[in-house]
Amino acid sequence: MKIGIAVLGAGRWGVNLIRNFLEHPNSEVLAVVDQNRDSLAIVQKQFNLNDSVILTTDWSQVQALPGLDAVAIATPASTHYSLAAAALQKGYHVLVEKPLALNLSQAIELCQLAEKQQRQLFVDHTYLFHPAVDRGQRIIQQHQLGKLRYGYAQRTHFEPVRHDVDALWDLAVHDIAIFNTWLEQTPIQVRATGTVFPKQEVKSQKSERTNQQAEKLADLVWVTLTYPDGFQALIHLCWLNPDKQRRLTVVGSLATLIFDEMSPETPLILQQGSSIPKGEEHNFCESTIAPQPTTSIKSREILSLEQVEPLRRVCDRFLNCIQTNTPCPTSSGSASVELIRILSALSKSLELGGQPVIPF
Repeated sequence: MKIGIAVLGAGRWGVNLIRNFLEHPNSEVLAVVDQNRDSLAIVQKQFNLNDSVILTTDWSQVQALPGLDAVAIATPASTHYSLAAAALQKGYHVLVEKPLALNLSQAIELCQLAEKQQRQLFVDHTYLFHPAVDRGQRIIQQHQLGKLRYGYAQRTHFEPVRHDVDALWDLAVHDIAIFNTWLEQTPIQVRATGTVFPKQEVKSQKSERTNQQAEKLADLVWVTLTYPDGFQALIHLCWLNPDKQRRLTVVGSLATLIFDEMSPETPLILQQGSSIPKGEEHNFCESTIAPQPTTSIKSREILSLEQVEPLRRVCDRFLNCIQTNTPCPTSSGSASVELIRILSALSKSLELGGQPVIPF
């Protein structure tokens, strides 16, 4: 029996969810909800939806729809909590775009509600389903990089500028999730500094932000994550950067791993060789006598990856979680709570002008 789905939000990401659920053999799109009637018309034409699919601007019109099992939410971040809570209270499984909520208490509340209702709460951390992230995790677990030293990431583009969250909450969760997955750790200390650009320069695709919003929402953010073993990761986030970047790097004593999403033909590269103390490649422990470093780039290997759309894997896993009524370890509500805990600590650091904050 197919799982009945209602998709809330027919924007850029909602369209991708609709496409994947329409193509999946175990799901049936019963309704699409969006406040913009033009978006609904575009969806109807793009996918040639038949008359049985309800297209509406009012979410309440589908809340009691016969055959509805689950709701997929791809709306602005500020609406995630209220929509997810309403869907769970109605007894539906929920897939929600990141972030799960905009504060820790609401995220925890949603997890508790899902558990009470015995429904799956699944957060769309798409990058954790990317073949490059899977392959990178195996490489690090096999110690192919040697002693891990530091990491850095760039996630920048020129618009869209969000109205309800800053660049930190819009962008950082992807790279934090990847670092946490690859390192199998979570940060013990975080720092963030940010910049709000002059309001006349900060425009979204639709309208200019209000003065009050522009005063609060950082457009450029620098994040530093410190992990229990001393590993540090620096993340550059900006949504007003003409140079679009989606790049994450982990540097080790033996090799460097580079995930560059903007290079579709070479998204994951393992670069053998590093600037390392002689002998460290055989002994990761610190020496009592510091040897002279040697620099050596031995090879640059383009790693082969499974050709599959990450969001297709997200939708497939969500449907499987519903069928088995078991949570997904990497994208459950509780897993997302830990990421929101880190984001909340980073927001606190922003407010304190970059002072270190311990996530708790």
